[in-house]
Amino acid sequence: MNNTLTQSLPTDDSTQRQQRLAGIAQQLLERARSAGASQCEVTCNEDAGLAVNVRMGDVETVEATRDRGVGITVYFGQRKGSASSADLREASLAATVAQACAIAKHTEADPASGLADAALMAQTLREFDSWHPAAFDADRAIDLALACEAAGRAVDVRIGNSDGASVNANASISVYANSHGFLGTERSTSYSAGCALIAGEGEAMQRDGWFSVALAQDDLETPEAIGRKAAQRTLQRLDPRPLPTGQVPVLFCAEMARSLIGSFIGAVSGGALYRRASFLLDSAGTRVFPDWFAIEEDPFVLRGFRSASFDGEGVATRKSMLVDAGIVQRYVLGSYSARKLGLATTANAGGVHNLQVKANAGDLAAQIQAMGRGLLVTELMGQGVNAITGDYSRGAAGFWVENGVLAYPVDGITIAGNLKTMFAAIETVGNDVDVRSHVRTGSILIGHMTVAGTG
Repeated sequence: MNNTLTQSLPTDDSTQRQQRLAGIAQQLLERARSAGASQCEVTCNEDAGLAVNVRMGDVETVEATRDRGVGITVYFGQRKGSASSADLREASLAATVAQACAIAKHTEADPASGLADAALMAQTLREFDSWHPAAFDADRAIDLALACEAAGRAVDVRIGNSDGASVNANASISVYANSHGFLGTERSTSYSAGCALIAGEGEAMQRDGWFSVALAQDDLETPEAIGRKAAQRTLQRLDPRPLPTGQVPVLFCAEMARSLIGSFIGAVSGGALYRRASFLLDSAGTRVFPDWFAIEEDPFVLRGFRSASFDGEGVATRKSMLVDAGIVQRYVLGSYSARKLGLATTANAGGVHNLQVKANAGDLAAQIQAMGRGLLVTELMGQGVNAITGDYSRGAAGFWVENGVLAYPVDGITIAGNLKTMFAAIETVGNDVDVRSHVRTGSILIGHMTVAGTG
């Protein structure tokens, strides 16, 4: 980002603050041991942030936050109790441990509870270039948000309104420790800027936007570029037409394609599986996607949004295939869900790390040309996904494609199918990866879906 969000940075004291949190974590572990806990784990964190919102050239909100807290979980055999506090004074820490112990003593034993196995704890801890702090400056953040909105509004006279622009900056440090002797520290920063604009008048108004997010502020797109892209996307949506009901190919742009991968991850996650609430029960080792399709998890990406040496239980993370040759290689498990299923943890306590979906096609324009005729989806609405059956029905907007080019915008439609069928019907994944997420995928073409329109 050419226009910096912040001024010169004072001395970075994050290491000292991590050491302080580590000392508090060790103190809590010792208190829990003294109280008779057989196992214990502690999380400590400090967060600071700045959020600015502007609209139509005026400042709407400026919010600075600074939070800290500790959470402790104790186990008495297989009875579990948890408590947390934002007060780090001695008396409060002691009371937090006492509360967690009291809760544990009044709960039923759960055979699956307890820390992850000690042998699985991470031995090598490293950082992944995720710490890029700077002194937060509200005045500069306001200037950047105003510049973003102004650049978008200046593109075309048809953009007569705005849903506003925002700039955010956050910094977080954390410590996880447990009674196996494991202690790990993490720190990360994040910056974002975005703008949403409105074009047209009355019932013909259309809204769209754009945003940029990065771990280092210099990796953000410029506010002018964000504003112009928000304007272009908004103008493209003017004068939409309806579509008749029918079966057509559907191309999800990269932003929307992420939600398809998210539905798959939810279906192969431990909580859904041991509750028997997933449409992909017993899917490990079976083909769910076409034979060329693959998803790899890589926790070790420099500047990755979800890079980590250890998961939420201290288990060492590892690079591995989640889907290979279309076959589900494993589930997404922490130690609790793994025990419930009679399996081993996959180092995913707290969720997946960086996912990369294999591409087998060119960029979005190439996929549109190859599709020839069908629907390009650029917006999804509603939550019409049944996690148990896989039935899928969501409101959508986008563009009708004819002869390999965008013909006209469409909205007021519903796209429907079943996720199992949809996954099997994926024809291409583009190389136009949307890098603004830990789920890195290009646009995804599904060979046939039901589009419910006006006729």
